[in-house]
Amino acid sequence: MATATSTVLYQVREFAERFGVTIRTLHHYDHLGLLKPTVYSESGYRLYSDADVPRLQQIVTLKFLGFSLKQIGELLDGEVLELPAMLRMQREIMEEKRRQLDRAMQAIDSAERIILSKSEPDRDVFIRIIEVITMEQNFQDKEWLKKYYTEEQLADFEARARENPGEAARGTMDWTTLIGDVERAIADGVDPASQEGQGLAARWSGLIASFTRGNAGVATSLDALHADSRNWPATFKKPYSDEVEEFIRKAGFGRASDGAAA
Repeated sequence: MATATSTVLYQVREFAERFGVTIRTLHHYDHLGLLKPTVYSESGYRLYSDADVPRLQQIVTLKFLGFSLKQIGELLDGEVLELPAMLRMQREIMEEKRRQLDRAMQAIDSAERIILSKSEPDRDVFIRIIEVITMEQNFQDKEWLKKYYTEEQLADFEARARENPGEAARGTMDWTTLIGDVERAIADGVDPASQEGQGLAARWSGLIASFTRGNAGVATSLDALHADSRNWPATFKKPYSDEVEEFIRKAGFGRASDGAAA
């Protein structure tokens, strides 16, 4: 451990071990400009101090909440907030996340009670769970989706969800069923050019059409979202494999735009 005047400085390994991160993570944060060392030694080694800890805490917390590193950088380098204000913001985000989880848990508890009182599972019970989780996720994702969709498009999505709250749930179930059918077709060696393959592609196209509703602007935004998948936050995953996408492409759809993730 080195010292400079009265400031205690830590070499990168010491800092990583002391505050529960990896050396590779600190190197990556430095490379991205998220967390620069306090100083570099004459030999070029990174040296951190206790003054770097609040910034590290902010990064770790925001990453836990699902923000991408790019979003974290924009947030931390934007409006300068005092530490109490930053902690208050983090608490508010966590409280909202807890409310979302509470609503999802309530839907699951309700579903469990209904299932226990019946001999056969009710499809609508599962739709309700998907509906709650999908709605919460859609609102949570709104900010980063502004990179791809216009304010008008996002407002229209919200209006549609409020007018017909079961639509998103049914759409999610339809996508899940279709993706499973495509995976089974791949496992069975079905030719994408066959009648079965063409039928799967037609269903894929139909589900995307039901989302875009013939709006060319929404279709363009959807394609932009799909093309930028490497920058999606950790909470937003492509729901199908590259093999499924390739099968649909070969079946004649052209490009498997990410309707399932919309």
